[in-house]
Amino acid sequence: MNQFLVMSEVQASLFVYLAVGYLMQKLGVITQPVRGGISNLLVTVLLPCMVFNSFHQEISAQQLISAAAILAVAFALSFFAWFTGWLVYRRYPQEKASILRYGTLIANSGFAGLPVIQSAYGATGLFYASIFIIPNRIFMWSAGVSMFQKGKSCNWVRDVWLNPGIIAVELGLLRMLLKIPLPGFVDTAISSMGNCTTAISIIVVGSILAEVDLKTIFSKDALLLSFIRLIFLPGCALIALKAIGFDQLATAVAVVLTGMPIGSTTAILGEKYGADSCFASKCIFVTTLLSLFTIPVLTFFL
Repeated sequence: MNQFLVMSEVQASLFVYLAVGYLMQKLGVITQPVRGGISNLLVTVLLPCMVFNSFHQEISAQQLISAAAILAVAFALSFFAWFTGWLVYRRYPQEKASILRYGTLIANSGFAGLPVIQSAYGATGLFYASIFIIPNRIFMWSAGVSMFQKGKSCNWVRDVWLNPGIIAVELGLLRMLLKIPLPGFVDTAISSMGNCTTAISIIVVGSILAEVDLKTIFSKDALLLSFIRLIFLPGCALIALKAIGFDQLATAVAVVLTGMPIGSTTAILGEKYGADSCFASKCIFVTTLLSLFTIPVLTFFL
């Protein structure tokens, strides 16, 4: 019950941001040109700051050894999610397939997941969670972005690896492993800009949602994505990790974070690269709403 209440509070704040974006679009404060500019700001500055700042933590050699298993599991689950998306959505048009595949691969494990893990499993659980989301960040800016760019650039591999987000991952890893110090004011600025990301991202999603018919939100495709993201993937993770006798706490962290709703960047990248961003906003809304109930149910089996 405690985990249900924590998750409900986190998700409720997401719906406040959605409502603000929805209202601002209806009032004409956020127009399509404004939204396009904000999306570019998010992708090129704010999201990379959030990613880079997520690596700002000290890790000892022993902790690195302890984290190796959870990191390996996280990469394995990410590859499994990528393969599942590729297999299930092969016959969908690119504009919708990119949304469905990205949503299957990338979960909102940072903003929605970390507070739940910290409340339910304490500092050790939070440490595991911080390690677990590293592949999520890497896949977000590599395989994830490539899903939207397919067929639009013959140099998409180069474009992806020179993306501000993946550069932030590379620099963040170097900083974490080599313990490179930065001036205090730089740390403060990066942290502050990164902290803006979630609210602004969801506000943009809400503004996109204002342009769609709310009666069409619970579509068959959105419900299929919800089933795969919220039930199938964490269910497979739970069965596999239980079968191999994986650490109980690490299993709980992996299952809960795998069962998070799709990331808000699904709509942001869809808007930027010309995919079906309206459909992406519907999927974010549906998976976020349903996760209020699926996450507590998953915890009963841990």
